[in-house]
Amino acid sequence: MKQNEPSITSLISAFGRAYHSNYDTPKIFDDFIAKELITPQEFASIRENMIQGIHFFNQEMAQHVQDDPDEILKWITQVQLSPTTLARAAYCEQVLLHEVALGVKQYVILGAGMDTFAVRHPEMNNSLDIFEVDYPATQELKKNRLNEADLSIPSNLHFVPMDFTQELSYGSLTRLTDEGFVNQKTFFSFLGVSYYLTKEVVCHLIRHWFAELPSGSSIVLDYADERLFKEKGLSNRVENMVKMAAVGGEPMQSCFTYDEIERMLAEAGLLIYEHLSPDNIQNRYFSDRTDYLSAFETIHFIHAVKK
Repeated sequence: MKQNEPSITSLISAFGRAYHSNYDTPKIFDDFIAKELITPQEFASIRENMIQGIHFFNQEMAQHVQDDPDEILKWITQVQLSPTTLARAAYCEQVLLHEVALGVKQYVILGAGMDTFAVRHPEMNNSLDIFEVDYPATQELKKNRLNEADLSIPSNLHFVPMDFTQELSYGSLTRLTDEGFVNQKTFFSFLGVSYYLTKEVVCHLIRHWFAELPSGSSIVLDYADERLFKEKGLSNRVENMVKMAAVGGEPMQSCFTYDEIERMLAEAGLLIYEHLSPDNIQNRYFSDRTDYLSAFETIHFIHAVKK
């Protein structure tokens, strides 16, 4: 993340969701609003950069489909960009809707980026307060894009500008409280963020947010396992993911064993309710597909609940 600049990762993630909504079938997760948050120029630029970068992603595929740019884009998007983004969003929202049915009234999205849940679910305008926490520049970009798309900001959506790496030890809960957050049963999502923070910051963050929350509050998070910096993955996609993050100015910094994650959550008073391994994710979201989409080899999902 470059200071005072919006997250490049958030735009690329939105591109992947928009592509899936427009072109893929069957849908794993249909974010039909994502395309509204990317300008046509940005969409075209990301598309062209991906197509031109096929030699970086896979030399063999570059030769095989060199005269078919649409197939190149499909391959890169479905193999490299979209799998984790789509599956974790589908999983998180499934858990969230279940928690709402059980009485949760607050939803905090840590590292919200271009998340569109609040806009896609106007029926929750009076029943669920949504707090999006992210870098100020990323939030300003999102607000501008919503305005440009004539999409009004729902009254239950609260933007909380924050730099995780600088504000964990002071003021962060006050910032939420200033936006209407109250100390009651709350659901958190922490997706696509843990890789980019140190282990110490991730541990501090979760302990900090859950210290005073009541029993039954919970979190869905994804994490990279201990193979992150060693595993190449299908068509070198894991290795490519790490390289792209570094080149984009948002280097990946941490990975965890399951025991480390379990211990970290336990220290914050949380118990793992459900853990999805890469094989679990493959079976739940990608089985019987005939395209390139499949679960990333090193990424896990967890739903943990405060005791």
